[in-house]
Amino acid sequence: MEPAYFIYAFAGGLLAMILRLPPLAGFLVAGFLLNYSGYTLTPTLEAVANLGVTLLLFTIGLKLNIRTLLQSEVWGVASLHITLSSVLFVLILGLLKFAGIMLMQSTDWTAIVILAFALSFSSTVFAVKVLEERSETQSFYGRVAIGILIMQDIFAVIFLSATTGSLPSVWALTLFLLIPAAPFLRQLLDRLGHGEMQVLFGFVLALVLGYKLFELVGLKGDLGALIMGILLAPHKTSANLARSLFNIKELFLVGFFLSIGLTALPNWEHVGLALLLLVLLPLKTVLFVVIFPRFKLRVRTSVLASMTLSNYSEFGLIVTALAMTQGWLNSDWLVILSLSVAMSFVVAAILNNYNERLYQLSRNRLQEVPAAELHPHDKPIELNGAQVVILGMGKIGRGTYQRLQQKYNLNVLGIDNDENKVERLSQDYQIVEGDAVDSDFWDKLLVSDQVQLVVLAMPHHAGNVYALKQLRGRDFKGRVAAIVEYSDEVERLKNLGADEVFEVYEGAGLSLADQAMQQ
Repeated sequence: MEPAYFIYAFAGGLLAMILRLPPLAGFLVAGFLLNYSGYTLTPTLEAVANLGVTLLLFTIGLKLNIRTLLQSEVWGVASLHITLSSVLFVLILGLLKFAGIMLMQSTDWTAIVILAFALSFSSTVFAVKVLEERSETQSFYGRVAIGILIMQDIFAVIFLSATTGSLPSVWALTLFLLIPAAPFLRQLLDRLGHGEMQVLFGFVLALVLGYKLFELVGLKGDLGALIMGILLAPHKTSANLARSLFNIKELFLVGFFLSIGLTALPNWEHVGLALLLLVLLPLKTVLFVVIFPRFKLRVRTSVLASMTLSNYSEFGLIVTALAMTQGWLNSDWLVILSLSVAMSFVVAAILNNYNERLYQLSRNRLQEVPAAELHPHDKPIELNGAQVVILGMGKIGRGTYQRLQQKYNLNVLGIDNDENKVERLSQDYQIVEGDAVDSDFWDKLLVSDQVQLVVLAMPHHAGNVYALKQLRGRDFKGRVAAIVEYSDEVERLKNLGADEVFEVYEGAGLSLADQAMQQ
């Protein structure tokens, strides 16, 4: 692979970080700069990009509760939005056709309908990347957004199968055998430990049993990777597997973002039409914001999920490429949509950096659903007289909970944003689902003066920093203790007002020494 790919990608990502933007915005710009410098999309880079997307879908599946897709706020919103946005885009593109725009005049109504359908999708890759950077893939709004994206992917697969006229092979029925085989695969995962064999097993599941096997029977390979992840999701070590693949997946996804800029070289007419499509992007956002409250979701949940889905999709490019091979669309449209997808990623990356501020600006302009009618996951949190609140019920959070309850006889409440974990721990702990990076969450939490101590035990430093800012910004009078993974994070939390900060590994060492001496 050309060294320039690495140089441009690193420079673009570094510049984006300096400007306080997600690195993916820099990777997209780097792709276009490579294109203008005369570089092209090579088979190697395309393979890396495809591998990144496949691993991404596999890791999504590892974290997905299949019941999420059956909830009305997921399948209902996805179906309603894709229908309404497609109709809306057909009307607007039709008006542009009558307005005399040259490229639009040569586009027939069949092509316009396909374009409208392609524009109605949101990007799975972009949305999950943004949610992961904010550690919000397991928040309620994050789960809803991911569920909607998966429903859109299913719609796309149905469309691709229908338009090509090639139905899946009869052998596709044998894929149902993967369901009874899943327990065996989970047992095998248990025996592989946490080293290179675990990572290699993840690749086998995603690329062989998932991608390749599904392609062989006439189904989309990416869908196979997603389903393999879902089959392993109930296993206790699925989260460890997702973490093991995280950095590899992130590196391969750099290739995906570069490939968008390298897809085609636009002319000024292409740029103009791409900008016009970008101007239409807020219509998708507004539609989501209007639809979500109909399913009893809070304003914050509606706004943040809508912001996450406010972009055009790489699936739109796949739909457009297929229509082009069928002779329904001019090849110019693939260039235009590639450019509009890239532009939408940059704009969405910037806006999602300020999603909380945008919510605060819009909360007084949008009507809130009455508390009694809210979705169960969006209702106010009952403190039940808790004296201590622990945010993050991982191993450290659970250990802290047991110590405070058993030794100090305190009334402790655990809070975690992972629905599956809350359900699993509810028999042994007083635990509720809550999102610590939700500003409304803090208004609900601090209604009682009985809370004497808040323990920040979330696995991601950014979440603990945000929670601490919210606590001190609301004049919380109790004490705050927090954990960090790295020593350079201690000072920042103390400067923000944490009373006690513990390094995870240092604390583990002290505890080990104490237990060893007691024995």
